[in-house]
Amino acid sequence: MNARTILAKLRHKQSPNRDELVWFAQALADGTVSDAQAGAFAMGVCHVGLSDVARVALTMAMRDSGRVLKWDLNGPVLDKHSTGGVGDCVSLVLAPALAACGAYVPMISGRGLGHTGGTLDKIEAIPGVSTQLDEAQFRRVVGKVGCAIVGATADVAPADKRLYAVRDVSSTVDSMDLITASILSKKLAAGLQGLVLDVKVGSGAFMKDLPQAQALANALTKTANASGCRTTAVISDMSQPLVPSLGNALEVAEVMRVLTGQTKGPIVSVCAALGGVLLANAGLTHGVQAGADLIVRAIREGHAAERFGMMIAAMGGPVRFVEDYNRFLPEATIIGEVSSEAAGYVTAIDGEALGMAVVDLGGGRVVESDQINSAVGLSDVVRLGAKVAKGAPLAVIHAVRANDAERAAQTVRQAIKISDKPVKTPELIIERVG
Repeated sequence: MNARTILAKLRHKQSPNRDELVWFAQALADGTVSDAQAGAFAMGVCHVGLSDVARVALTMAMRDSGRVLKWDLNGPVLDKHSTGGVGDCVSLVLAPALAACGAYVPMISGRGLGHTGGTLDKIEAIPGVSTQLDEAQFRRVVGKVGCAIVGATADVAPADKRLYAVRDVSSTVDSMDLITASILSKKLAAGLQGLVLDVKVGSGAFMKDLPQAQALANALTKTANASGCRTTAVISDMSQPLVPSLGNALEVAEVMRVLTGQTKGPIVSVCAALGGVLLANAGLTHGVQAGADLIVRAIREGHAAERFGMMIAAMGGPVRFVEDYNRFLPEATIIGEVSSEAAGYVTAIDGEALGMAVVDLGGGRVVESDQINSAVGLSDVVRLGAKVAKGAPLAVIHAVRANDAERAAQTVRQAIKISDKPVKTPELIIERVG
């Protein structure tokens, strides 16, 4: 078996069989195939596509190209994954809430990608927190606290790491088959018994329309379930930021306001929808609604905040972070409002543009080596349907330099559409798949 034979099959519009996909995944991991061959493979899959059986085979082969964790805990091992949005800090609320409900959450997360923020970048805005734990440390935190949010080690799905880098430079990122295998190979390597997928749709998501989101949700759930992990997808709206802040420290502050009972907002509804599915599927509650209610109670009664504080301390952060989070989070040097140039109703928000404004402020990466400024971003972003007066604030900018703030202000005004007539706000939870 060799790369040329497999690439020849793809060139002739034939799907590789299971053994060939297992060989190719291992060859990606150990360097047997060249970057050129990896790129040709990705392009071939884009053009030909994979059958359901082949997609499962590729996912499992990429998962098995490295270390697969196994757990011996007195509760189900569960996790969630989001396809990416703006102001989406659900993981920081949901992981400790699930832990407070009796689940264990070994969450292997990622960094910011394009206009979307990354969970690792957000939690690392807390001084001292390290997300690069070795396996022994990871197991210790999960076992003691019930949850840990960490980055993947080099031996977790190394085939995916290699193929993803090649896809990024070969314009093959948007292949449904490769997206599915990439997401699930890393998640399944964590040894999960249950998974929920938050598939975002709207202006702030990678999937801009519902048919795209439905297709991805179906591919992900079919593949994950066929791989032996009980999985459901929830399609949720991302036509506006989920919380009214974008930027790493600013989103952590929003999370803390939710966990300490100062605010609720749509993030609690999304956590309830996702967590309800996980708890019901794992048999911890009788039905999704009962699971959703349990998640809300864990947040409302402070149990999730307690777990969050334990997790932060166990990962090197401040011991009393929950009690005094404002003292620890970094602040920008320039903070100012963006005023509306017209009166009316907020009828559209370009979430991708707002996300890129945060990147431009220094809160995200243009290339992988870029250093992030955790303090910058946007806060107090207006909501869809809000009535604003001329001169009223649309958002607050947190910047390092005055010219950066001015450029962001222009982007915010262009991204938020003001009209004479109000619009109906989209439903937050659109449908459940799988």
